[in-house]
Amino acid sequence: MTDNDCYHEQLQRDAHFLCSDQRMDIELVDRLVLQLNRIYPQILSDKEAHRFRNLSIPTKLRLADLLKHLHWKGEEACHEFYRGLHIHAEDVYSSLPTRVTQREMADPKWSNDVAVHPERFVLNERGPMFFLSCFSFVVGIAILYYYGDGETLRRTGPFLHCSAARLSKGAKDVLITYSEVGKQKNEAVKVL
Repeated sequence: MTDNDCYHEQLQRDAHFLCSDQRMDIELVDRLVLQLNRIYPQILSDKEAHRFRNLSIPTKLRLADLLKHLHWKGEEACHEFYRGLHIHAEDVYSSLPTRVTQREMADPKWSNDVAVHPERFVLNERGPMFFLSCFSFVVGIAILYYYGDGETLRRTGPFLHCSAARLSKGAKDVLITYSEVGKQKNEAVKVL
């Protein structure tokens, strides 16, 4: 299908698919007929709409007659039918043979499979070594804090306050509280 293909030709190609698709049920055909009749009475008059909404005739026959009628009416009628189908049944519209062909021509790698977007799952672009180095740094500070002597703790206190600047509120509160407790322990040891 090229860009020069008109809706008139597309409807001719899609007619068999539309008549055989189970999703083209009574309600959908009625909605399409009503839209064409109410919004575009020049495409489908009241008398014609009544004929295509007659429930005594099977839906597939009514749909086939409607498609023949629209094909006979011309380009604008076919275009408005596609527009109505897109509004009322987007899933049917997107699975039309002409639409599938158009998508495949636009993107040759397109398939019916779900597309995986790997960039959505990347937490940061720096990689696992960056994570391991940051984690090791934090573990080193924690070990130094818990097992260090009093002199070491006094030196790490200001560093812990500075490193808390980019943490979340809860983590920041915990880190600052631990550093304050460490200072109080050091002062208590000095007093004794």
